[in-house]
Amino acid sequence: MMDRRSFLKRSSVAALLAVSEWSGLTKAFAQSESNNSKGKAMASTEKGNNMEHRRLGGMDVSAIGLGCLPMVGYYGGKYEKKDMIALIRRAYEQGVTFFDTAEVYGPYTSEEWVGEALQPVRDKVKIGTKFGFGVEEGKPTALNSRPDHIRRAVEGSLRRLRTDHIDLLYQHRVDPNVPMEEVAETVKQLMQEGKVLHWGLSEASARSIRRAHAVCPVTAVQSEYAIWWREPETKIFPTLEELGIGFVPYCPLGRAFLTGVINEDSRFKQGDRRWNLPQFTPEALKHNMPLVALVRKWAERKGITPAQFALVWMLSRKSWIAPIPGTTNPAHLDDFLGAATVRLTPYEMEEFDKEYARIDLMGHRADPFTESQIDK
Repeated sequence: MMDRRSFLKRSSVAALLAVSEWSGLTKAFAQSESNNSKGKAMASTEKGNNMEHRRLGGMDVSAIGLGCLPMVGYYGGKYEKKDMIALIRRAYEQGVTFFDTAEVYGPYTSEEWVGEALQPVRDKVKIGTKFGFGVEEGKPTALNSRPDHIRRAVEGSLRRLRTDHIDLLYQHRVDPNVPMEEVAETVKQLMQEGKVLHWGLSEASARSIRRAHAVCPVTAVQSEYAIWWREPETKIFPTLEELGIGFVPYCPLGRAFLTGVINEDSRFKQGDRRWNLPQFTPEALKHNMPLVALVRKWAERKGITPAQFALVWMLSRKSWIAPIPGTTNPAHLDDFLGAATVRLTPYEMEEFDKEYARIDLMGHRADPFTESQIDK
């Protein structure tokens, strides 16, 4: 394993170069001219939002997207459809144009809610969804990227999303039993048919990314990435930069750890995704609290909240990063969207990394089964 200080030295240099690429705020949304009254109502607050837009490959998206997995109880709890639809629309009203879901979320429920929520403004947003698990066979934890399965998954997603095309279709996990070339060729055909506009991979290695890109150009790669989990910087960032592929980090707030709402006495019950993750054991929580203190200190320095700082930190690293934090809480949504207009300077990035390098972190990001399905 790479020494933390060596890792930070390498990643800091890359980050400093990347910050200079950042182009500042770009266009706000065009006012909707839809005849649909709901569409007009949802578009009415677009004026004045300061959301930056970024390019993922050839696709334009809001710099901050919305992950729609927590809405189906991923971290425990049960949420009303009307409340989650209202939350999705609230995000759109505040400038979010990039929404992330998957057939396995629910399963199906997340896609259905996203489809209904965004139908009035479908032409103004980008929806990413995913295939790759055996949902239709009743095996939602088993990998399945066979070509016939991909086609059926796409047809189902189109129906649930109430649309005739998917803006960004990911392979949810690399399937070792199906050659990447077959997967890419199948998606390429779906793109030629107009059912898919862009495609990507999730938790893929640099080797798999290259194999996929050689058959059908990849627009974006999605992986876990946050201040306390920076492996992608050395594992795949060089490949993404070389090939012009965007990066979509999930869990950018460290499953709420970086927001400061979790302390060393927090405990998680079965049903909450964090209950068996190594980073959330009592020992690891206590050990990692210095990182929370560092994030809080820097947030105060920038005049923002810890959640905002966690996003500002990654948005400042590369111009082709668009994180997708998730929430079920309107106040939390409003909070993290406040990161849209703040950035770190190259000097601040270097200073933060020096302080970060002095913190020893404990705990892997995934449980053994989840880790076994992550492409190496």
